[in-house]
Amino acid sequence: MTTGREKLARIAKSLGIEDVLEGPVSGVIGARAHAGEGASVTTEDPSTGARLGIVRGASKAEHDAVIAQAQARFESWRMVPAPVRGQLVRRLGELLRALKEPLGELVSLEMGKIKSEGLGEVQEMIDICEFAVGLSRQLHGLTIASERTRHRMMEQWHPLGPVAVITAFNFPVAVWAWNAALAAVCGDTVVWKPSPHAPLCALAVQRICERAMSDVGQPGVFSLLVGGHEAGQWMAEDRRLPLVSFTGSSAVGAKVGSAVASRLGKSLLELGGNNAIVVLADADLDLATRAIVFGAVGTAGQRCTSTRRVLVAAEVKDALLERLVRAYGTVKIGDPLEEGVLMGPLITEAAVARYEHALAEATKAGARILCGGKRVARPGHFVEPTIVLAAGDQAGLPIAYEETFAPILYVIGIDSLEQGIDANNAVAQGLSSAIFTDSVRASEQFLSPMGSDCGIANVNIGTSGAEIGGAFGGEKDTGGGRESGSDAWKAYMRRQTSTVNWGRDLPLAQGVRFG
Repeated sequence: MTTGREKLARIAKSLGIEDVLEGPVSGVIGARAHAGEGASVTTEDPSTGARLGIVRGASKAEHDAVIAQAQARFESWRMVPAPVRGQLVRRLGELLRALKEPLGELVSLEMGKIKSEGLGEVQEMIDICEFAVGLSRQLHGLTIASERTRHRMMEQWHPLGPVAVITAFNFPVAVWAWNAALAAVCGDTVVWKPSPHAPLCALAVQRICERAMSDVGQPGVFSLLVGGHEAGQWMAEDRRLPLVSFTGSSAVGAKVGSAVASRLGKSLLELGGNNAIVVLADADLDLATRAIVFGAVGTAGQRCTSTRRVLVAAEVKDALLERLVRAYGTVKIGDPLEEGVLMGPLITEAAVARYEHALAEATKAGARILCGGKRVARPGHFVEPTIVLAAGDQAGLPIAYEETFAPILYVIGIDSLEQGIDANNAVAQGLSSAIFTDSVRASEQFLSPMGSDCGIANVNIGTSGAEIGGAFGGEKDTGGGRESGSDAWKAYMRRQTSTVNWGRDLPLAQGVRFG
């Protein structure tokens, strides 16, 4: 059996990070500081629990040096024409395409998602680079009618400054790309603090960025600061960073948002999700089953968009459960790089403990575990995908109101569409939601102002697997931020309203006369 370190050795050679095999490597790329060292970050293979490597985190002096460098580089980068800035992102996308296979495997090795999902995550990086290159020729403002003669009023957008991007373990590279590709074409420099559970993925991507920057002669646009909680706190409190983009739990996001707001900075928060699928009596149950299984089991339930609740009409509840239990029985659990495996491990031993706690709370509330519910007897952090049937309505299952990052699916009966919408909206988070129905009226009600209160609302597709063309994000405790497509680019720029008087008179607005 090939060990994690042996797999890493093969992958590292392709990605140019062989030094991670030799001992602790620096997690600081972007500036040099010689005043102290940060705490080391140990990364492990969640499939075995064995160590993969050690990365030295940033010291406060190194943080300050990297931010200073990003701030200085911004002064010139902001004046580079946006289509020229797009050439850097184009080159980054080309390198990612060439290195998709080894980088996707590294994501699977360090994070634990299956190979297909690891490759899909890198494809998401490639897609957002392509989107951003097109965007670099479309950053636009407005011309607004002025009430004053011979005046032109306009709205334009300018680069914001050095942007901090703090990412989570579950999408260790794609979420950085959502932010970094857009920020770069918008004229910002980018400083990245990755999850301490996935520093090797970040190192590999940063080395790719170094190649891209060198190839187009634009150094210093992207930089890296590996570290733990304290490194994120430094970023949140640093006035030199006008925007902090944070992806993680609602609890930590609230602290980051408060710290940034206390210095009147901007934050872009992508936080938790407790996502539900409503299944009505007229739904295509086979279609719904496929969507629910991927949404609940994919990435071992560790996506912010993972399906955690199914709110199903009483008339079809038994038929849907029969299909779900049968489908769960076919899910192969194991090494995420092994062909045919559909579910890998949880990220840490603590995640396994949270899985076990949630199931204990569910059974205490009278719910029944229909399948799964146990830890898998093998090394690593493996658990069984689990279906839990509520004894009554959602209010009688308090644990269903909490987000547990694990493959647990709560199935709850409903008597009407309205009850399903109310239950969908009853949780604190508001990220993703879906309905399965053949009724135009029901689907339109779900998408209407009286329907789902989530940032993402789907019809006859699941809660997970968003495309990059739409803005991604949610409401309430999900944080309100939007990343990726649509007009999410505006978060990385500052708006300026300008009025030009090309006449010889000086009329005042609102008819004011003075003098």
